[in-house]
Amino acid sequence: MLDLRLIRNDEDAVRAGLARRGEDPSTLDRVVELDAEHRSLTARRDALRAEIRTISNQVGALFREQRGDEAAALQEESRALGGQEQELDARSDELAGEIRDLLLRMPNLPAAECPDGGGEADNVVLRVDGFDPAAYAEHQRVPHWDVGAELGILDVERAVKLSGSMFVMYRGAGAALVRALCQLAIDRNVDLYEEVRPPTLVRTDTMVSTGHLPKFVDEAYQLERDDLWAIPTAEVPLTSLHRDELLDEADLPRRFVAHTSCFRREAGSAGKDTRGLLRVHEFDKVEILALGTPAQAADLHAEILARAEGLITELGLAHRVLDLCTGDIGNSAARTFDIEVYAPGVDQWLEVSSVSWFSDYQARRANLRYRPTDGKGTEVLHTLNGSALAVPRVWAALVETHRTPEGQVLIPDLLRPYLQLYLRGDGPFR
Repeated sequence: MLDLRLIRNDEDAVRAGLARRGEDPSTLDRVVELDAEHRSLTARRDALRAEIRTISNQVGALFREQRGDEAAALQEESRALGGQEQELDARSDELAGEIRDLLLRMPNLPAAECPDGGGEADNVVLRVDGFDPAAYAEHQRVPHWDVGAELGILDVERAVKLSGSMFVMYRGAGAALVRALCQLAIDRNVDLYEEVRPPTLVRTDTMVSTGHLPKFVDEAYQLERDDLWAIPTAEVPLTSLHRDELLDEADLPRRFVAHTSCFRREAGSAGKDTRGLLRVHEFDKVEILALGTPAQAADLHAEILARAEGLITELGLAHRVLDLCTGDIGNSAARTFDIEVYAPGVDQWLEVSSVSWFSDYQARRANLRYRPTDGKGTEVLHTLNGSALAVPRVWAALVETHRTPEGQVLIPDLLRPYLQLYLRGDGPFR
């Protein structure tokens, strides 16, 4: 969340940053109003506490001097002041809670380098790699749901029977391809990133730490009986690994990679973008995440982007990298690069990775701090993450792009070691 001290000390900068996002300033206005009231009330409460302490000392002195009547009168005055102090303290806590709730709902400030814009139409295309619309043959222009059904590797109909719409089921070689993609992404990142298998059910405060709650409560799956939430991404548990801990700057950056199932109440336009694997409620993803100092953040952002894009390139998928504008970056992000692959069967660019820098926004929510090497105080960490590989849309683009004239899927070289049992002449893969 935003630093309340920043709002106090440079309200104009905060207001300008929120305006770049197109945010209604009324929430900021309310925070400023409540903060002024809270500080005034706190000052009055603290003055009362000081007065009560003074009276307490006087009472003790009067009792020692055998002046009990005067001491009793002062005690009565102290009790009356104590009642006022308790009322002020309760109101102070109430105001602090209100302010925190508003701050939790306010978005991050966009980075200065983040391009301005009102929505996805204003995103900046940084580069396009391997895309030639005229190079795709007719056999590659078949949607993945048709390819999957024909080869027996994607069974949407039975998944819907089991779980409802926007759930899918991979079968045979299709399931093996999911596993292969995830293992490949893990193998490509464990050289530098510590592998973690976190829980997929987390507490409310863990979801709050990344900004998924309270703002996006309607998009999350909750187990109300246990007050647990199904994670929408491994970003959620990984960000909180060091919550409420104090790290040493010498141990930074910290890097993590995790393969998990992810759960989201995706909202798509019925019949438009919910077919096949375009939008699903449950999917597998490998996430890479880093915690670092502000000085390390830019290099970490570039590193995560390079790793995610490099894997897409090696899979032989046409893709592009977008610099998201202020009107399209996520609520918690300061700057985001999206990687989109081109899927010829559906003739669409599909987002497969959002590589984001969150500045200190998430770290404030999660109380992620570090001790500088000079030993002076503590500082707030910066968090960054991106999808090393998100299965559904990569799977879809791969099956469509690498479909052969005979209807099989030609598996890229780097995946072949993971799929040897399925590389048969008469099978769906070759």
